[in-house]
Amino acid sequence: MRAVSSLVVVLMMVGLSYAGGRIAVLRPVFGVVVPYAAIAVFLIGFSWRVIRWALTPVPFRIPATCGQQRSLGWIKRAKLDNPATVLGVTGRMALEILLFRSLFRNTRAELHQGPRLAYGEEKWLWLGALAFHWSFLIIFLRHLRFFMEPVPAFVGSIQAVDGFFQIGTPVLYLTGAAILPALLYLLWRRLASPQLRYISLFTDYFALFLLLGIVISGLVMRYFTKTDVVAVKQYAIGLVTLAPTVPAAVTALFFMHLGMVSALLAYFPFSKLMHMPGVFLSPTRNLANTSRMKRHVNPWDYPVKVHTYQEWEEEFRDKIIAAGLPLDKE
Repeated sequence: MRAVSSLVVVLMMVGLSYAGGRIAVLRPVFGVVVPYAAIAVFLIGFSWRVIRWALTPVPFRIPATCGQQRSLGWIKRAKLDNPATVLGVTGRMALEILLFRSLFRNTRAELHQGPRLAYGEEKWLWLGALAFHWSFLIIFLRHLRFFMEPVPAFVGSIQAVDGFFQIGTPVLYLTGAAILPALLYLLWRRLASPQLRYISLFTDYFALFLLLGIVISGLVMRYFTKTDVVAVKQYAIGLVTLAPTVPAAVTALFFMHLGMVSALLAYFPFSKLMHMPGVFLSPTRNLANTSRMKRHVNPWDYPVKVHTYQEWEEEFRDKIIAAGLPLDKE
């Protein structure tokens, strides 16, 4: 039901955006007001959450450790799994952010007859997540050509590399061919596994269906329908320069795509998608484990009146003796 309800909500948004593109009086609303509102919500919400995380005190070293800590010289230590230096933390973060190292080593647990608990590899999840995130990033960078004039050289280079495997016209981008199967796999995995279905929320399915809608509408506009790219760029430049116009050549299908992108932007700061900046601020990842080299004292620690054992023993001496228990001080 959670999956169905989230799909219904996304389809309603799709229909509303499509209608906004078809009805002339609504085109300025869905083409100007909605995108600006979504960008404002995204920037304010994103900044608020990042600043709040950055200001959260972390007095102790709490890195997630998966290997031997730095200790005696003759004991081999895990420089990446349990880093004790800034260089080690940098290497660990780079592998985590760029290659999803911890997800690569993830395992799944299954209960078989017996009962017997068996563990197995989960490399398909790692591959699907890696394909989706890298494809999404490259597609985002390629779309900068619509918002910038002149187009930066690195955008052209990314576009050339992404489309080097050209088959016909328009150019077939590898990221376009990879992101849809990756998203479908992530959705299928969540629906096919009873354990994942049990813990999945409405928001989990909503994000997946929203991303699928964005990808599918983008692929349809590129490969199956005629889209006036010049009009789209004119519209995008107008948004960026705060001189918005909605050219008549911009189709209702583009409005549908734009509506889902706007919904994703507005939803982003309040969702699990905030793991994107959160990974950089996670103390379990960005701290070096120096617990044996340096004493970390809580800076907010305040004097507390304590009751020592000696004081406790004096207070209850008679009762301790009556119970036949030994005393430290006779």
